[in-house]
Amino acid sequence: MKTERDFIHTDGPNYHISRRREIIAKHPEIRDLYGPYTPSALYIVLIVAFQLALSYFLKDQAWWVIALVAYAVGAFANHSLYVMIHECTHNVVLKTALGNKIMGLVCDIPLVLPSAMGFRKYHMIHHKHLGEYSYDPDIVSHTEARLVGNSAIKKTLWITFFSLSQALRPLKVQFYKPLNFWTITNTILNIAINVAVFIYIGPMALLYLTLSTLFALGLHPLGGRWIQEHFITKEGQETYSYYGPLNKLAFNMGYHNEHHDFMNVAWINQPKVKKMAPEYYDTLVSYNSWTAVLINFLFNPKIDSYTRMVHPDRHPKAAVDNEKNLYSKEVIETFF
Repeated sequence: MKTERDFIHTDGPNYHISRRREIIAKHPEIRDLYGPYTPSALYIVLIVAFQLALSYFLKDQAWWVIALVAYAVGAFANHSLYVMIHECTHNVVLKTALGNKIMGLVCDIPLVLPSAMGFRKYHMIHHKHLGEYSYDPDIVSHTEARLVGNSAIKKTLWITFFSLSQALRPLKVQFYKPLNFWTITNTILNIAINVAVFIYIGPMALLYLTLSTLFALGLHPLGGRWIQEHFITKEGQETYSYYGPLNKLAFNMGYHNEHHDFMNVAWINQPKVKKMAPEYYDTLVSYNSWTAVLINFLFNPKIDSYTRMVHPDRHPKAAVDNEKNLYSKEVIETFF
């Protein structure tokens, strides 16, 4: 009789809550790393300008040239902007929440899809409810997991159109509503930008930006990131870091254990967290190749969308109260 697949269930909350408290007790100097890294705002402006300029120079090229450049160059640029949206979400680009929201909207200019404000809302839910089926938007629904299964072909298609999976994931999250002033503004602004690019630069320019986003979030060496972060390859370890060379192009996004432990440390300082507390990070399983992670996921029948650790659901109010007891004031301000 065939056994029904399910997530890897465990009792208790995610281990980052207790890890952070323990690390801070032993290494209080990590608090010196908290706060924004304002040069990130300049990086954002430069990457956005680069993508718009490149889309202009490609506006008269054949589709296959555009696709090639989007895969080889544009995907890395747009992925880096998604990382910067992540930084803005944690208010570690500028000093104020408003400034970070505005910079998030700037990041979205060449990304075609309105992402910054929706991500800002649901990514913080991911941190508060890591691994909780009803609330964590990073956990797929049972319907999606069963549909993808462990077929290499289906997993390849799933990763190829991972952006669609991410866009639909909030529908699974209970108690949280996706629409507010900022998400509506984000959507209207991106539609206007897309129309302007189409009219004033050309349809092939918009195609380049669209493919850059599709590849940045899909079947690409960068795609290994989506598997690396929380897919279980060692029993009991919920989160995994990547220390390979693509961190140079991804603003240290691979330092994922470090990030979940200290989410208000900017990307530039995440490697310092690892160096300050090596006994907590050097003993964990980590990766040096996103490509190897991706290939293993696609062709290893033992790994699929269910290879995730799931904790008991905590009601949003209980989760908030628990985190107020465990986190310092500066982290609470990041959450709320």
